[in-house]
Amino acid sequence: MTTQTPPLPTTEAPAEIVTAFEDNRLATLLFGQHDQNLAFIERKLGIEATARGNHVALRGAKDSVEQAKRVLESLYQRLRSGQQVALGDVDGALRMAASQGVLFTPEGKPKVATTGGAASVGTRKKTIAARTPAQDAYIRALQKHELVFATGPAGTGKTYLAVAHAAALIEKGEADRLILSRPAVEAGERLGFLPGDMREKVDPYLRPLYDALYDMMPPERVERGLTSGMIEVAPLAFMRGRTLANSVVLLDEAQNCTSMQMKMFLTRLGEGSRMIITGDPTQIDLPPGQKSGLIEAIDLLKDIPEIAICRFNAADVVRHELVAKIVRAYEAKDSSKPSGDTKS
Repeated sequence: MTTQTPPLPTTEAPAEIVTAFEDNRLATLLFGQHDQNLAFIERKLGIEATARGNHVALRGAKDSVEQAKRVLESLYQRLRSGQQVALGDVDGALRMAASQGVLFTPEGKPKVATTGGAASVGTRKKTIAARTPAQDAYIRALQKHELVFATGPAGTGKTYLAVAHAAALIEKGEADRLILSRPAVEAGERLGFLPGDMREKVDPYLRPLYDALYDMMPPERVERGLTSGMIEVAPLAFMRGRTLANSVVLLDEAQNCTSMQMKMFLTRLGEGSRMIITGDPTQIDLPPGQKSGLIEAIDLLKDIPEIAICRFNAADVVRHELVAKIVRAYEAKDSSKPSGDTKS
């Protein structure tokens, strides 16, 4: 009987790919100012990227080099279609390429990406493409379902993409009104004592929604919409008794809704309307012992096929890299709590 000695591990020789882009001007935009986009790809994938004119040489591990090539080609097509490419877009393209063509349904089941690539939302001012597989599933859910829940940490694009989708529906004439709402938990019943009209009272609580809206639509159109009532901003408490038809209704920070408020809000859905409900179940500001209406609603409605529930996590954070690390640190802390400790 003879024993075979296993072969010694071998180091794979670095691969090199040279890619050319026919439009020199677009190639310059693709590589970024002082080649910052290439430097970002180098750091993320551990490769070398050297630009000469409209050519770029990619050298490193074969899989990483091929991924870099796919990323650059997808970003080049984005530039050819008239869109811009910032570092955030480069990061998003890297994340989508890392999924190797496998995306997910809103229910979290894997599916093969369509030939059209990542889902996107187009408004008059910009086109926003999904930067993570979870965002891709979210955009597709918004396009398909009349009621969508989205949960997850800050910085994952839940609210931003919801506002973009709502603005797109308004601009296409598929909805007559856009209604933005948030529970003003911090103000409690003291809103009436604040100076100014209703819009001035609730503005501080709805500012993130305004910011996203101005990012999607020309400022003058937003102002006209607010004046005419086509765009309405209202605290959750003022939704009672209404039936909202032919509208896009967005409820943000829904983790701070009580069970009664959530039921009231959900039953406002009228003919031809769509509802989007976003929130972070780890950031509940309700009084101790008060159950979040968002958590309860998702549990109660999860088996209704017409309702989509999209979940984001720290891997989907598309803000500064440090934000994702902060979210992960808090997630690790929460996961280490005893099972009986559910306080947020």
